[in-house]
Amino acid sequence: MWRIDDARALVQTVDFFPPVVDDPYVYGWIAAANALSDIYAMGGEPFLALAVAGFPDDLPLEILGDILRGGADAAAEAGVVIAGGHTVTDAEPKYGLSVSGFVHPDRILTKGAVMAGDVLFLTKPLGTGIITTGIKRGIASVPAEAAAVASMQRLNRGAARVLRDIPAIRACTDITGYALAGHASEMAQASGVELRIDTSRLPILIDALTLAGAGCVPGGTGRNRDYLATPDAGGVTRVRLAAGVDEPVSAVVFDPQTSGGLLFAVAASHADAVREAFTLAGEPLWMIGDAASGHGVHVS
Repeated sequence: MWRIDDARALVQTVDFFPPVVDDPYVYGWIAAANALSDIYAMGGEPFLALAVAGFPDDLPLEILGDILRGGADAAAEAGVVIAGGHTVTDAEPKYGLSVSGFVHPDRILTKGAVMAGDVLFLTKPLGTGIITTGIKRGIASVPAEAAAVASMQRLNRGAARVLRDIPAIRACTDITGYALAGHASEMAQASGVELRIDTSRLPILIDALTLAGAGCVPGGTGRNRDYLATPDAGGVTRVRLAAGVDEPVSAVVFDPQTSGGLLFAVAASHADAVREAFTLAGEPLWMIGDAASGHGVHVS
């Protein structure tokens, strides 16, 4: 973030990754939506982007065209201009955006503003990493794939605009490859509080638990768990799981998300107003826990 004047700060981000679905157009859209999400999570509005792509020289260029078209259409829905970009030859397709946005310096949302007594809300269901792994293995059901794709394609723009209209909201992040557990851990550490996540309240995509129970999880799930649920050099465990959390649910908590939702905190006294605002805007919302004195994340 770079402060320009009393009314504007520039926010900048970049994100790109290999395909998560087979359809090139849908992949391009999802990758663009994922990149735009970082701006929304900071309370900003994106306005300009540059495309970043790697593409094999033995695949038809029409595929690259479909990827770029998908990203351009997602950007257009967000009101963002893709002004250019850069492409290199690569062994595997990769695509994403470098995005610029504006935010009011007094309304920047950070990870470090959660207070004990706040409640936690999430704006998208979990499980996209598990389901896209199932898609790659050819075992995800048609309804599961459709639900995951719809979630990943949904921009966080609407949710972010609701947040900007509620001054009581101070803290926010988006849920991507570090999983719900990892991004919650970052908020807890930055804020000096404990975040308590109630797994019975988590929104989970159709068939994600079934696939996880069958061992269909991405490699990132295990890496997230190993890092977050293992004590660090000082003996502190970033994410603690209660004994009653079963394995499929645990996998969802550590599941790396693509174009996931926004996780934000607000004082409990404003929770009803937040729910009402999201309902009026037609935006999904789930309350998944709260914040208390302490440290780290407790999952029960």
